[in-house]
Amino acid sequence: MSNRFGGTGVSISELLAGPPRVANVGVEDLARPLEALGVPVESVDWRPPALGDEEAGWKLAGLIADPRIEAANSETIERMLAVQPVWADVRPAADVLPELAADRLLLHAGPPIEWERMCGPMQAAVIGAAMLEGWAGTPAEAARLASSGEITFGPCHHHDAVGPMAGVISASMPLIVAEDARTGRRAFSNLNEGQGRCLRYGALGDDVMDRLRWMSRRLGPSLAAALRTLQEPVNLKVIIAQALQMGDECHSRNVAASAQLTRRLAPALARHADLGGIEALEFLAANDYWFLNFSMVTGKLATMAGHGIPGSTVVTALARNGADVGIRVSGCGDTWFTAPAPVPDGLYFPGYGPQDANPDIGDSAIAETYGLGGFALAAAPAIVGFVGGTPQEARRTSEAMALITAGRHRDLQVPALNFAGPPLGIDCRAVLDTGIEPAITTGISHREPGIGQIGAGITHAPMACFADAIRAFGLPGAAGVPAR
Repeated sequence: MSNRFGGTGVSISELLAGPPRVANVGVEDLARPLEALGVPVESVDWRPPALGDEEAGWKLAGLIADPRIEAANSETIERMLAVQPVWADVRPAADVLPELAADRLLLHAGPPIEWERMCGPMQAAVIGAAMLEGWAGTPAEAARLASSGEITFGPCHHHDAVGPMAGVISASMPLIVAEDARTGRRAFSNLNEGQGRCLRYGALGDDVMDRLRWMSRRLGPSLAAALRTLQEPVNLKVIIAQALQMGDECHSRNVAASAQLTRRLAPALARHADLGGIEALEFLAANDYWFLNFSMVTGKLATMAGHGIPGSTVVTALARNGADVGIRVSGCGDTWFTAPAPVPDGLYFPGYGPQDANPDIGDSAIAETYGLGGFALAAAPAIVGFVGGTPQEARRTSEAMALITAGRHRDLQVPALNFAGPPLGIDCRAVLDTGIEPAITTGISHREPGIGQIGAGITHAPMACFADAIRAFGLPGAAGVPAR
C-alpha cells in the first residue's frame, strides 16, 4: 500500500528514488542550512491569515466569500469606476471650505493628530501656514499659537480634500476644485509647489513663503482664468489613462501627466499674461510633480463615491500623518483604523539615509486607494529601483496588488500587464487573508523640520490597520463570526 500526498499521485518510494526536492514555507532562514549543502530549495512566501491573530482570524473566516459582502464590494467598485472627474476651478480655500475662514483652522494629511504628536515636517508646515495667514510674525510665535490651542486642526479627508506629505491647507491657499461630471460632487486639493524646498516637506524660509504667496496672488488666478476659456473641460481620467501608457504610475512619477495638462493649458495661459499666465507656464514647465495633486483629487472623488456602502470591506481612505497610517473602510462609517507609520524603503539623495527619514506621511496614498501608484507600478519602468531595479519586479508588485483588490479599472490600461487595468479597491479581507500589505510609492521627508525632501521610495500600509478594521466590521443584522 503506497502513501500519497496532496493528491499528486506521487508515492513515498517515488519521492525517495531521486534527489531531495524541498519547499520551504514561511521563514526564509529555515532554508539556509539546506542551501549551504547544495540542496535546491523553493521558498514560498506564506504567512498565516491575519498574521496569526486568533480573534481577527476567526472573524475573517466568517467573512470570506460571503455573498452579501461580494455584492456590496461590487457596488463600491462600480460607484468608484463611474466617477468622471473634471477640473472645474481654482479657488481660494476659504471660498470653497468656509470653515477655514470662520476659525483658525488648518487641515493636515492623514488621520486626526494633535500638535504635540505631529512630526517635525508637519509642525513646520503648520508654522509656515500660520505665518502665511498673518496669524504670526515669526516661527516661534506660530509654534506658541499651535501649542496653546489657538489653532485648531482637522484631517483634509474630513473636508473632502487631500494634501500631499504634510498636507497642510489654510484659508488663502488656492485649491484645485475637481467635480464628478455625473453627480456634481466636488473634492479639493492644494496646488503642487514643485520640487526642492517646499512647505509640504516641512521646509521653511523666505523662498518657501515667497512661492506660496505667488501661488495665491498669481498662479491661482491665472489658472482659474485659463480654465474659463477652454473649449472643453479637462477630464482628469483621460489624462491618467494616457499617462499610464507613457511611463507614469501617477503617484511618484507624473512626468507624462504633467506635460499633458500643461499642454492643454498653455494657449489659454498665454492669453492671460496680465494675470501671470507666462509665469505660470514657466513654473509648470519646471514642475514634474505638477499632476500629483490632480491624481490625488481624482482618487478622492472616486473613493467618496464608494464610501458608506453597508457590508463593503473596500478601503476608501489610506493616509499617513507622519506618526500614524490610517484607513477608512466603506462599510465601517468614518472610523479610522490606525497603526504606527513605517519609514519607507527608498533611494536617498547624497548625504542622507534611513536614519534621517521621517516615518511615512501624506494623503497621496489616495492614489493607491484608487489603483494608481504602487498598484500601477508596472506602468513606470523609470522608478523600478524602488522595488529591486527590474521591470519584472515592478510587474510582480502590480500583480501582487491584484490579489488584495475587489476589481480592476476598465478605462485605464497598463501595457506591461497585457493592457489589463490596474487593480482597484483594496479589500480588507484579502489583505488579512493573504498577508500582502498594500504597496505605496512615496516621497521621503527629513525627520527634522525645515530641511525637506531627502529621497523617494516604497512603503506598505501596516497589517494592523486591516486587522482592526476586520474586528470592527459588521454586516447589517449579522455577527459574521463562525462557531468554533
